[in-house]
Amino acid sequence: MTRFLRWHPPLVLFSLLMAAVTVVSLVGLVVDDRILVGSPIWFKPFKFGVSLGLYAVALAWMLTFATRFRRVGWWAGAVVALGGTVEMVIVVGQVLRGRQSHFNTATALDARLFALMGTTILVVWVMHAVIALVLAFTRFEDRAVGLSIRLGLALALVGLALGTLMTGPTGIEGVAGAHTVGLPDGGPYLPITGWSAAGGDLRVPHFVGIHAIQVLPLAILLFGRRANTRLAWVLAIGYAGLTALTLWQALRGQPPLRPDLLTGLGALAVATWTGAATTWALRTRSTAPSRPTAPTGQAVSA
Repeated sequence: MTRFLRWHPPLVLFSLLMAAVTVVSLVGLVVDDRILVGSPIWFKPFKFGVSLGLYAVALAWMLTFATRFRRVGWWAGAVVALGGTVEMVIVVGQVLRGRQSHFNTATALDARLFALMGTTILVVWVMHAVIALVLAFTRFEDRAVGLSIRLGLALALVGLALGTLMTGPTGIEGVAGAHTVGLPDGGPYLPITGWSAAGGDLRVPHFVGIHAIQVLPLAILLFGRRANTRLAWVLAIGYAGLTALTLWQALRGQPPLRPDLLTGLGALAVATWTGAATTWALRTRSTAPSRPTAPTGQAVSA
């Protein structure tokens, strides 16, 4: 636990704060029966708490590998933690007020809060890019892990940017964006995720893209000594294909669990290519040293 706290104190503290928000939100889901835009009012802070907490832990771990521009990376991580805190204060504050946090411009205060959230997420996006650049200048002892971290950060940067597709005019007074494509927000939704069960949902590619930051490095670590840089590239390309496919599906107004034939064929093509390419990559003898079962924060300076 002590080592975890030393990874990057601001990001680690932020992740612990998100864990607390998640617990509070779970209690809210049980004791507060208010419904907002078709779903329980505490559902959004619960999802954001889990997602941002995992994001912060991943960034904190990745920054332990930085050997060049470490101070730049540390400050970028600190700004991410601060920006995430501001975002969640607004989300939880709006829940306490019984108001929608995202896309809400119904009153002057709501509009200012939503604008502040937009500014905050832009700052987080820029700091994420800075961290990606810092780690691009680190020469990792384990090349496969290092490459998976760099590619995961790059795909997560795209995933974060996809959130901008949800903003814009809707023709509804007091509303400046929407998650759902083809239908108004607030219709039937899937359990756990809250994604639309009746129309396309732009949160799906947004979510998939962002969490490349965890999926790609974890996949490489799970493959152990068999992993190599070819495998990292294969998994990243396959994951990019999945992100693109879910974006295409959402933009065409298709519910996540009700794809049409074209989307199904696209999913089959992505899965088949990824499986075949993974088999090819694993046949390549890896010269990388055995990778640790837990993060060590060791890296070799470029």
